[in-house]
Amino acid sequence: MSHCHHRETCRLCESSNVEVAVPIAASPIADAYLPEARKGESVELYPLDLYLCRDCGHVQLLDVVDPEVLFGDYIYTTSISKGLVRHFEEYAGVMVERFGLPEGAFVFEIGSNDGTLLRYFKERGMRVLGVDPASAIAETATAGGIPTIPAFFGRDTAEKILAEHGRPKLVAANNVFAHADNLGEMAAAIAGLLDDDGVFVFEVSYLLDILENKLFDTVYHEHVCYHSIRPLDLFLQRHGLKLFDVERIGSKGGSIRCHAQLAGGPHEVKPVVAEMLAHEAAIGLGQPAIFADYTRELEGIKGQLHKLLDGLKADGGRLAGFGASTTVTTLLHHLGLAGYFEFLADDNENRHGLVSPGLHLPVVHPKRLIEDGVTHVVILAWQYATPIIRNHPEFTDAGGKFIVPLPAPQIVEELPA
Repeated sequence: MSHCHHRETCRLCESSNVEVAVPIAASPIADAYLPEARKGESVELYPLDLYLCRDCGHVQLLDVVDPEVLFGDYIYTTSISKGLVRHFEEYAGVMVERFGLPEGAFVFEIGSNDGTLLRYFKERGMRVLGVDPASAIAETATAGGIPTIPAFFGRDTAEKILAEHGRPKLVAANNVFAHADNLGEMAAAIAGLLDDDGVFVFEVSYLLDILENKLFDTVYHEHVCYHSIRPLDLFLQRHGLKLFDVERIGSKGGSIRCHAQLAGGPHEVKPVVAEMLAHEAAIGLGQPAIFADYTRELEGIKGQLHKLLDGLKADGGRLAGFGASTTVTTLLHHLGLAGYFEFLADDNENRHGLVSPGLHLPVVHPKRLIEDGVTHVVILAWQYATPIIRNHPEFTDAGGKFIVPLPAPQIVEELPA
């Protein structure tokens, strides 16, 4: 298969004792929305099954799409998300205060995108540097005052940084530990670069939240890892790092912020690490049974949703979806929803005039919901259902109904309070 290879071993512990834990329908690259003029082009589908390592418990994609295909022309920038900008401003303040970073301290970020987080460290007097493989974004960040190396991070980049900039007091990586296939090389490079009393801090989606909150649509090809504490703890130790604190945070439907240091570093290991390890063991997070249950739950949701939508169409209903994001691609393909919708509506004007990856559903302005006589809208960007409903009272005023598909399909009978 072009642009994709299947690895045979766990990304964290290199064991070959891996098995499919949650089968998920193959899909195109999740953010590959195309101009309508190109909708006749064939689009390659890539496997999206989640695998469980039976040795360390890590959950991951083993079918890896070429990162140049995924990230080489990457256009998403952090600064377009106001929520993420606020999150990073607070994040920088917390790091500076908690670890007593003095003015002039060197802060380095892997996957720094447009430099939003580093800008807040720079404002506090830090010396900053980023690395990001999206060359156009890296160049723009550098031009905007945040020096950014346009490259993937690994041993060679780390050696260059060490020679030219010295050892950082803080290395940050946000969602990068979900995106990278070469995590072993990356962790070893971080350990070789970090100052003796430095901190490596990273945020990733938390596997437990993905299971409990039915966030299966956050599974797409950019995200090759779905992290939990036990596999991460073992992995970091293997590469000379020690996990000393974990915080559960609300971003991306449920994430963890992990803090690590060099083995033997100065920071005391917080009790929360042992508590989370014990909880994961108690619920069997690294065992096949919990994923078999999850797979059955997803099939149940798919069946309920099809029954609901079939009934509405039989009664003459006209259906559309709402949302044209990366998560929508996984949701549409896995739940088999494409045939139900006339189009997808979205508030993001940059999506209008495009068609969805693989299924080629047109993305249009929400005013079309009323103009075209749509009776029911399935909110595919379901984590944002409340603001979407609140932002479109004209649809419900005209008699339209919103449907939220997850965590259980329901027709919204009244606006959220």
